[in-house]
Amino acid sequence: MIVLILGLFLFLGTHSVRMVAPGLRERVMAHGGERAWMLPYTVISILGLVLIVWGYGLARQEPIILYAPPTGLRHLALLLMLPVFPLVAAAYAPGHIRAALGHPMLIATILWGGAHLTANGTLADLVLFGGLAGWAAVDWASSVRHPRKPAAVRMPSIRADVVAVLAGLAVYGLFLAGLHRMLFGVSPV
Repeated sequence: MIVLILGLFLFLGTHSVRMVAPGLRERVMAHGGERAWMLPYTVISILGLVLIVWGYGLARQEPIILYAPPTGLRHLALLLMLPVFPLVAAAYAPGHIRAALGHPMLIATILWGGAHLTANGTLADLVLFGGLAGWAAVDWASSVRHPRKPAAVRMPSIRADVVAVLAGLAVYGLFLAGLHRMLFGVSPV
């Protein structure tokens, strides 16, 4: 469990700089250029992600069961997951979805974590899915309270929304069709 927690600490720590040290990114980039920020940020994030995957795999070998979700909650998890991939795609598409929600990736992370907690009940699940969903909720609340200065924004495009929804639903379908089992060893259906 220590490896999982260390991974979460590194990954979420790098992604929390805007919340805990507003302006640090800009100051580092002003002093040393974009590379001075991006290189350590990327290396630490990737290291954290590797430790999360490895630590979760280790924790699953000797699970500590906190609760046994009823089988019916797997259906709720599938329903909660339905908008997740379209929201992730919308985070990168200049459409109305992104314009309306502001941070669709954070909302997707909250839904993803909540969905997985409805279907899984080990301590490792609570740490991983609850930790990421909780962090996303705090980051989303922080971004609502302290919005960044808007960058140059293109007019939202309905085409971008359609592409995001269709691409997201296609990925969702792939996960249901076997990609989740192939990647994680567990079928969601």
